[in-house]
Amino acid sequence: MINKYAPIGVFDSGVGGLTVAREIMRQIPNEKIIYFGDTARLPYGSKSKETVTRYSRQIVRFLQAQEVKAIVTACNTASAYALDEIEKETDIPIIGVVKPGAKVAAETTANGKIGVIGTEGTIASSIYSRYIKEINKEAWVIGKACPLFVPLVEEGLLKDPVTDEIAKRYLTELIDIGIDTLILGCTHYPLIRSTIGKIMGESVRLVNPAYETARELKELLAAEDMLNDREAELGDNQYRFYVSDAAEKFKHFANSIIKYGILSAKIINIEEY
Repeated sequence: MINKYAPIGVFDSGVGGLTVAREIMRQIPNEKIIYFGDTARLPYGSKSKETVTRYSRQIVRFLQAQEVKAIVTACNTASAYALDEIEKETDIPIIGVVKPGAKVAAETTANGKIGVIGTEGTIASSIYSRYIKEINKEAWVIGKACPLFVPLVEEGLLKDPVTDEIAKRYLTELIDIGIDTLILGCTHYPLIRSTIGKIMGESVRLVNPAYETARELKELLAAEDMLNDREAELGDNQYRFYVSDAAEKFKHFANSIIKYGILSAKIINIEEY
């Protein structure tokens, strides 16, 4: 039987998944979180399906060793490439970030034109298009790879003229097509949401899969009677962070976007799992 007081495992290729962790902290604050960022091997978006699946398996084994009660694949590329396989191999609930965002976009678009921005891997997989069309057959899904967004976010250039210029170049095509809904199909992208929103204009709804994923996780835990009903603890007892490299850089960045005070980030050798 799964322990309802056990932590939730969250993993990503780097810091982007912190946007998902942040939403979980906001929406289900009693839950403990163990976060793993694969900072030694990022980015995932340009790697093959086989490589991303191997990495994801190792991370899931690590999180299972920490006795988590559920796992969130807080990486669009890993959700696209690996989730179906690793779901079959685990006996605890595991969810990704693609389906929740696709569902909201499919149900709320008015003109049927939905844009998806993401890494090369996520866009090449066409996974958002597949899920959206299962719900809304008439939808026209336009994918746009934006590979420079991730390094810009990782470098902390969230409000910078360089990011503004790159965003304009990427997004002009989607504006010209006349989309009314845009999925931020990479967990890094909510960190430059204001820039993207300013360029797209008020008539385009931005869908943040991080928010929708936290909401789906809460519903899943409630349905399985696995919500933690104990008062939240403080510090490392509540939230633990692990990385495969560059712990200090990760900790500095994490503290800039998560206002709960990240006390430490521990490096582990993920290749051992």
